[in-house]
Parts: sequence; structure tokens; C-alpha cells
Amino acid sequence: MDDLKEEIAATAARMVVEEGLEYGAAKRRAVKQLGVPPRSGLPDNDQVEAAVEEYISIFCADTQPEELRALRELAVQWMERLESFRPHLGGAVWRGTATRNSDIYLQLFCDDPKSAEIMLIDKGVRFEVRSVPGLQGEMVDALSIHAMCLPLGEHVGVHLLVNDLDDVRGALQPDGRGRARRGNMAAVQRLLESDDANS
Repeated sequence: MDDLKEEIAATAARMVVEEGLEYGAAKRRAVKQLGVPPRSGLPDNDQVEAAVEEYISIFCADTQPEELRALRELAVQWMERLESFRPHLGGAVWRGTATRNSDIYLQLFCDDPKSAEIMLIDKGVRFEVRSVPGLQGEMVDALSIHAMCLPLGEHVGVHLLVNDLDDVRGALQPDGRGRARRGNMAAVQRLLESDDANS
């Protein structure tokens, strides 16, 4: 059974890295691709993340650090533009497992849920609105933008998830491994500085 979970995780990891799929979608596609019975136990997200890290170290070690840096720099640009909404970066770009196929996910914390939309409209930024599960499981608006990432030479999805101001404390709870699930602009800038120091 554990071998099967590892196989699902490895197959899902390839889809996450090569196609930019989210973990849940990648696990479902991996089950289908491997012909595994739908009721089989799935690997948890930590197992998939470990498989993603392994895949990157084997197949993308020469390109991934620069791609991650470009995405983090683009995230900081958007965090600066959206500073009044207390943006926090999450997802693969925050965790360090992002490649050029990954999207940027910013959690915004607003007094008025429509204020972020109004600001984007005022600045002439085109976006699409959809509903996604929020930090507490309730549905929240996600404002999706296609932003040009010059170092990558292509557009990247930037998704702004609009939360109530009160939800900011819950957003900072650590994950099961004691790591921060997301970080504010200062935390992302520290990641970029530590990358500079290590390069």
C-alpha cells in the first residue's frame, strides 16, 4: 500500500512540476493515469511535496532556482502594489518548489471584500473573478491576473484570494511540519536575500 502511495506521489509530482497542477488535481490525474482503483488511499500533501522536491533535484536542478527567483520577484512586485491589503505569499512560490509552470498565490486581508477589485479596476488591471475555498474552508473570491514575468519571457497566473481582515491570524499558523504556510513581503524579501547569499 505504501509503495502504491509513493507511486501516486511520484506521478503527481511530475504533473505538478511539468504542468503546474495543484496537488489535489495532480493526485486525481495520477490515480487515473496509473489505473489505480478510485478508492485507493492517496498520499498526503507532505508526501507529494517530498516527491516534488525529489523530482526538481533530479530533473530541474539547473533551471529551477532561477525560475523560482523570477516568480518570487514578481510576487514582491504585486505585494508592493497591494500593500494596503496585507498580502501574504503562499503555495509553491513560498515553499520553494515552484518552476516556470507554477502560479503565484497571494492571500489578501481586506476590511471591505470589494476594495481589492476596485483598486485593480482603478489601475486598469484586467482580472477574472471566481470562487475558491478560503483559509477557513468557506468560499472566497479569487481575482486572477495574467502578469508578464520578464525574466521568464512569459505570462504567469497571479491569484489574489480575498479574505476578511480577521482571518490574518489564522493565516500565520504553522503547517504539520512546523513551517510557516505563507509569508508577508518582508519574509519573501528575506528569502530572496538568502538566495543571493547562497549563490
